[in-house]
Amino acid sequence: MDDVRTAVDLGVDERRLVIEILATLAHLKQNMIALILQPADVPREVYQPLLNRRDERTGWAISKRQFAAILIEELDKRPDGRMCLRRMIKIAAEWHGYHVAEREYEARATVQKAREILGAIDPIDLMEARAAQVRDLAKQEELARLEEEERQRARVEREELRRGLGLLLMQFDSMSGEDHQRRGYLLQDLLGRVFDLCKIPVVKPFSRNDGGEQVDGGFKFEGWHYIVECRWRERLADIRQLDGLLGQVERSGRQTMGMFLSIEGWSENVVP
Repeated sequence: MDDVRTAVDLGVDERRLVIEILATLAHLKQNMIALILQPADVPREVYQPLLNRRDERTGWAISKRQFAAILIEELDKRPDGRMCLRRMIKIAAEWHGYHVAEREYEARATVQKAREILGAIDPIDLMEARAAQVRDLAKQEELARLEEEERQRARVEREELRRGLGLLLMQFDSMSGEDHQRRGYLLQDLLGRVFDLCKIPVVKPFSRNDGGEQVDGGFKFEGWHYIVECRWRERLADIRQLDGLLGQVERSGRQTMGMFLSIEGWSENVVP
């Protein structure tokens, strides 16, 4: 029972001391806010509405003591409120700005009281610090778990990519025996599967300029649009075919480039 009574008394002493801190250390409310409330991380939304509050009986602005009592009631409603009170007491225990007080001797008495009561608060602060360390450790363990899951997911994705590319390579090898027209269509399908496997967005074939121009397809990569032309014919791709793709690129937006895939290679008249 004595332990319970001590804990309750300590809470009451803290609250009484906070009232004295706010009432005596800073004469002006602006100084009280700048030197005590803000350094103690008291939320602005808690103290700001109280600055213009008036006494219901007199109609005058409430005193700093009234302000402090209401502020403590509001902080008691918040999970971080007790820590705000502790921080105000620590600020008072380290106080040297007596020049902003209205009565210096009252301010010095408040500072002395804060230094005395701080010794009773420290063990509780230590318990709260240890609890914070436990929470931090739990966060670190959770972060490590998430990082390991991400590594596992990356390994699975790499394995799926390796396996998928192997199957596409087998499909490519099997296409070499097809006639040039059929394997040209198969190549477009194969290229689309490669982009899908690498999670690169693909643009399907479309027409533009009132149907006068057919674009075989394309893809988007790192903010750029690419028009794709792919050929697998018996003859080498020549400069005229490359010029055709260049014309499509030049008639497109500024963020457009072209990719020409020629399986059989290029003729000598194509610029390296």
